[in-house]
Amino acid sequence: MPLLNIVMVLIIVGVALHLINRNIPMASSIKSILNVVVVVVVCVWLLQTTGLWNGVSTFRLHR
Repeated sequence: MPLLNIVMVLIIVGVALHLINRNIPMASSIKSILNVVVVVVVCVWLLQTTGLWNGVSTFRLHR
């Protein structure tokens, strides 16, 4: 995926999250949960897109 597409998706997700946080009335705890879920999903998507997710998914802790 080209870098420009990744940047555009991140901008769109950020603007959408900002608009949801600003314009939809909901409890602050729900907003916090929504923000955390969106950030985690975007981070996982970004790792998968850049090809770094395989290293994370196969990571093992050994003694």
